Amino acid sequence: MVRFTCKDETSAAAFDQLVRETIEAIRQHEPGTIVYASHRVDGRPLQRIFYELYQDRAAFDAHEQTEHTKRFLSAREHLLDSVEVDWLELQSGKGTAS
Repeated sequence: MVRFTCKDETSAAAFDQLVRETIEAIRQHEPGTIVYASHRVDGRPLQRIFYELYQDRAAFDAHEQTEHTKRFLSAREHLLDSVEVDWLELQSGKGTAS
C-alpha cells in the first residue's frame, strides 16, 4: 500500500492523469499484477492511496522493471510532497489465492 500526498490541486490533477496512463499499461502488459488500484481519500483532496497485489515477488520485480513504471516513478517526483510505503503480507481474504 502506498500513500501519496500531492503538492496542490494542479499537481493532483497531473498525478491522476499519470496514474490513468500507467494503470492502462499495467492492464495490458502485467499478467502477474492481480490488483493495482488508485484511490482518492475522502476529505483529503491531495491524498491518493494505491493498493497493489502481485502474484508473487517475481511479478512485483517485473512490474518495477517495466518502462511505464520507470516513467511513473520519474514523472511523479515534482508532483508530490510525500510518499509513504507499507509492505503488507496477505494472511487471508476473499478474491485472493490465500
